[in-house]
Amino acid sequence: MRVLIVGAGIGGLTTALMLHRRGMDVTLVETAAEISELGTGINLLPHGAGILHELGLGPQLAAVSLQTRAIEYRTQYGQLILRDPRGRHAGSPWPQYSIHRGKLQAVLLEKVRATLPSSAILVAHRFEQFENAADGAIAVLRRRSDNLPVTIKSDLLIGADGIHSTVCRQIHPGAAPLAFSGTMMWRGIVEAEPFLDGETMVIAGHRDTKTVVYPIEAPKGGDPVLTNWVAEINIGKNASYQKEDWSRLASLDEFAATLEGFRFPFLDIPRLFHASKRIFVYPMVDRDALPFWNCGRVTLLGDAAHPMYPIGANGASQAILDAATLGQAFDESTDIEAALALYEQRRLPATAQVVASNRGRGPEAVLELARQRVRGPDDDITALISQVEIDAITKNYQKVAGFDATTLTNRAQSAR
Repeated sequence: MRVLIVGAGIGGLTTALMLHRRGMDVTLVETAAEISELGTGINLLPHGAGILHELGLGPQLAAVSLQTRAIEYRTQYGQLILRDPRGRHAGSPWPQYSIHRGKLQAVLLEKVRATLPSSAILVAHRFEQFENAADGAIAVLRRRSDNLPVTIKSDLLIGADGIHSTVCRQIHPGAAPLAFSGTMMWRGIVEAEPFLDGETMVIAGHRDTKTVVYPIEAPKGGDPVLTNWVAEINIGKNASYQKEDWSRLASLDEFAATLEGFRFPFLDIPRLFHASKRIFVYPMVDRDALPFWNCGRVTLLGDAAHPMYPIGANGASQAILDAATLGQAFDESTDIEAALALYEQRRLPATAQVVASNRGRGPEAVLELARQRVRGPDDDITALISQVEIDAITKNYQKVAGFDATTLTNRAQSAR
């Protein structure tokens, strides 16, 4: 079976590995002339990590990341609301990794290059459109070197081309545009002194003003480590904002003053902002769930299918779950359209539920609970918020997103 995957990001590369190991002839098409290590930090949750471990990538991931011990949710004043253990520290069979997005992509790319033929990755070719045929799909590409069209026929075409997916626009020409949440996100990476135990993420503030900080490399005996930070400010849904562009540079003047008070005894967050050489900014957007992903022998995957708020650190992991589910569907059916139907049936409702949960702030709803009840830095959190209320929020999200320890343990045991 010949498969054409549009997009060589995390979802596309994982899908290539999943389908190649099932004997399929896979080609990846990428617009960029070179697949380079772009972006900032992300988290790979245990359900996604488990899939990459099954592909034999555990040692490679461990070498370029940090295995996250916990997430601490804190008020805007710095009080601890909840310390939420993660990965193996929460009883999961697999870790949670904090990692540079480019490093994760590089691990996958190296595996693809080592496993698939050298001709499997076609760079500098922009996908333009597809046409369904009785026995497959015909893709029209545009070669960047001379701007000439290139036609490729495949038995299956997968649109893993991101939040601005051209494949998705052709399947759903009348789909609603991306919906702006009202929140802008400024992001950066900086060498910084370790904080707390050196393996913990901090999320502090509330819906209108929030910061997320975590190391993305393992502790080095107290030496500075690469640290990822995010500053989020609600500017209102009716505010104008520039089109989603993951590489747009920003300045401190745009946001730093709003978070000046986020200086805690264990971490001076504004100091990280000022020490960063490059700051990126983009809006927090998502889209209502699509009614379907499949169009003949064409389907969608990852952000092309279900863009979601980066809440709960779940976007990359959901793309990896898409790839694994698609592969499993072909284990159950050799008929392409029947396998695509299984894939859509299993993943579309599941990802729609995650999108909806993230709109409700997912596990970060504990921050809103604290915002309603905490009035100052001396308030006693334990007297104002019960553990039962906290568990109802966090444990429910783990089940919705699919990474609660019981589910993952059962999956690991069934795979043996």
